[in-house]
Amino acid sequence: MGDWTSRVVHLLNDQHLGVVTAATSLITTLAQKNPEEFKTSVSLAVSRLSRIVTSASTDLQDYTYYFVPAPWLSVKLLRLLQCYPPPDPAVRGRLTECLETILNKAQEPPKSKKVQHSNAKNAVLFEAISLIIHHDSEPNLLVRACNQLGQFLQHRETNLRYLALESMCALASSEFSHEAVKTHIDTVINALKTERDVSVRQRAVDLLYAMCDRSNAQQIVAEMLNYLETADYSIREEIVLKVAILAEKYAVDYTWYVDTILNLIRIAGDYVSEEVWYRVIQIVINRDDVQGYAAKTVFEALQAPACHENLVKVGGYILGEFGNLIAGDPRSSPLIQFNLLHSKFHLCSVPTRALLLSTYIKFVNLFPEIKTTIQDVLRSDSQLKNADVELQQRAVEYLRLSTIASTDILATVLEEMPPFPERESSILAKLKKKKGPSTVTDLEETKKERSVDMNGGTEPAPVNASTVVFPASQPQDLWPELAPVSRPRPSTHLVSLLPPPHMGVPCLQPGAGECLLESTPSPSADLLGLGTGPPANAAPPPASSGSLLVDVFSEPASAVAPLAPGSQENFASPDLASAELVSEDPADTGHGADELTHKFVCKNNGVLFENQLLQIGLKSEFRQNLGRMFIFYGNKTSTQFLTFTPTLICSDDLQSNLNLQTKPVDPTVDGGAQVQQVVNIECISDFTEAPVLNIQFRYGGTFQNVSVKLPITLNKFFQPTEMASQDFFQRWKQLSNPQQEVQNIFKAKHPMDPEITKAKIIGFGSALLEEVDPNPANFVGAGIIHTRTAQIGCLLRLEPNLQAQMYRLTLRTSKESVSQRLCDLLSEQF
Repeated sequence: MGDWTSRVVHLLNDQHLGVVTAATSLITTLAQKNPEEFKTSVSLAVSRLSRIVTSASTDLQDYTYYFVPAPWLSVKLLRLLQCYPPPDPAVRGRLTECLETILNKAQEPPKSKKVQHSNAKNAVLFEAISLIIHHDSEPNLLVRACNQLGQFLQHRETNLRYLALESMCALASSEFSHEAVKTHIDTVINALKTERDVSVRQRAVDLLYAMCDRSNAQQIVAEMLNYLETADYSIREEIVLKVAILAEKYAVDYTWYVDTILNLIRIAGDYVSEEVWYRVIQIVINRDDVQGYAAKTVFEALQAPACHENLVKVGGYILGEFGNLIAGDPRSSPLIQFNLLHSKFHLCSVPTRALLLSTYIKFVNLFPEIKTTIQDVLRSDSQLKNADVELQQRAVEYLRLSTIASTDILATVLEEMPPFPERESSILAKLKKKKGPSTVTDLEETKKERSVDMNGGTEPAPVNASTVVFPASQPQDLWPELAPVSRPRPSTHLVSLLPPPHMGVPCLQPGAGECLLESTPSPSADLLGLGTGPPANAAPPPASSGSLLVDVFSEPASAVAPLAPGSQENFASPDLASAELVSEDPADTGHGADELTHKFVCKNNGVLFENQLLQIGLKSEFRQNLGRMFIFYGNKTSTQFLTFTPTLICSDDLQSNLNLQTKPVDPTVDGGAQVQQVVNIECISDFTEAPVLNIQFRYGGTFQNVSVKLPITLNKFFQPTEMASQDFFQRWKQLSNPQQEVQNIFKAKHPMDPEITKAKIIGFGSALLEEVDPNPANFVGAGIIHTRTAQIGCLLRLEPNLQAQMYRLTLRTSKESVSQRLCDLLSEQF
């Protein structure tokens, strides 16, 4: 290939645009198979695109289609650029200019009323937006693209509405444009109600799901439930899964979650899979504060003349465990509860009746006063001729147990179910199976907290101004305990006779980072987020205890997902801006490592490494001093990788400060497949280095070696802390020792946009404190770095100077090394 690669690439400079168009098609196909060989085409493609878009060249006259210069060639060049990550800064500037010009032209009045003109112009526009989304590195362009797509949401052309909704789903997964997408929520909801085309309604549901966060979850879930009553049957199951996921993920008030799921069963019970009602049971059992409400609610729901069988299952399980919590009310006495459930018994299928029999034996333990009534029912079922074997066996055994067992033994065997162990959500796995892993993963990438106001600022003070003198205030403790107190659990349990909801297959597809760690949830904890660590005042565990994280390898399996050869993306966000090719020579491990680390400082997901053989992607989540990183290894070839061995390497100093636990992956990676490795992380003390991931494998008889630094940085263990103005000033004064402050004055490397700055500070992990600094143009943040051995309070202040294009960053913490490290990391982001 090397003999003629350069000749093919240089055809992009040919004077004849027909030759260039044909060559672009060829290079795009070849670049998808061998990206490294044709990466020199990027600069030539940008140069040619710039000549088409930004100039009125006379050689374009024969290729101008209804006033749009060379639209087919422009589209092909934009698609070619989507085979690669963002180019070098010099080329990137010219490409950004091209994309801005395309967006500007889309706002101009049409030069022709012909449909061909709008088709050609929109073809170039949508391809440009696809490239902007693919790069995910220019916040200004992402927001502008979102605004442009927003104008198409009410366009009279159905195809444009469909494409706009589809593209905005991808924009919602970007940290830079998520807030901009949310501004169109009313338009999307209206489309859900009024749109005639079912495919457009489907995209509207996808977009609502993608833009959902804690601030709008209740509104979006309510609208999706309303739509579910009239939705096409073909998409009802998918909507049910999405409503269940969103209700669980953003349930601050668990009574709302219970109400939502019961309403979901009422509206679309036939489409509620077992995974959904299993999750209701697990959450109710794992949370003391919702058990009484759940028992009362399902009891009332079961009184409806017609109940879906899934509601009977939920009601039978919850009343069997917690019916005693409402038995004091005469309207829900033990006998009334039993009669209500038994009235549904003969209308249900065999599995549901088996569950109800288990509920009855639970009632024998909870309510001895109705023991005789329940034994009569069990005796009757055990003597039925032609009865189902499972039902008859249960009836016989439960009757015998209730007859011969002493009260103590019965209470032990039939005691309340213990809290369920922390597992991964099977609802997400089911949705991925229905929609395809890459689609759902891209949307799940964005399910993070975005509750901070993102308003802009005003003109900043000069960067060389003297430090602001903060007013004094009354001293007080500004760093409260943030970790919730764990709920005590029983030390031992016998197996319950009431069959527990099975979790199904663990979610092994990309996006498995959405784990369910419910052992110590706080009232506002994200149900699909990472579990919290121990209380801040808890004694550190012994060194031998290892990581405090739950063992995610309790059900070891190898996650394999299809990865087409040459694919640019298959597991996480479409954020190839994070791609960084690191030397494959083990002696050159650190090459490009600093640049790579900087790209992941303010985000947790993206492509870490990619060449023509291997793609490595990351999806991470952190809570207090604990974290979990999912590493996805994709074989881009059609040939197996043999003896595939990824190894984590830490220096002696890093080993004492960072505890990493992982397990080996399958040594064979099939062609086109993807495997997942999970790394559990515990921050013991502050650190400055990063661990190295070394991958060795054999490909086609050749030994391959890739080394890259894992972007685990100190700010990942930031816990944002909100505080009032006077509290901040007081704490700032308390951290006034010279060794506690680090300041850096530096030139801006990126556009000084207030919205981007806010997003980066929040992504860094700090809380963004509004209206604290006397100068409204400055940015102020606060948070706590959590380690096993200490909690380190951190305050920061960022002062921009637009005229000089400079920043002054000041950090004050209670530990000098932490101040310096955080200052170095954050400075590189601007």
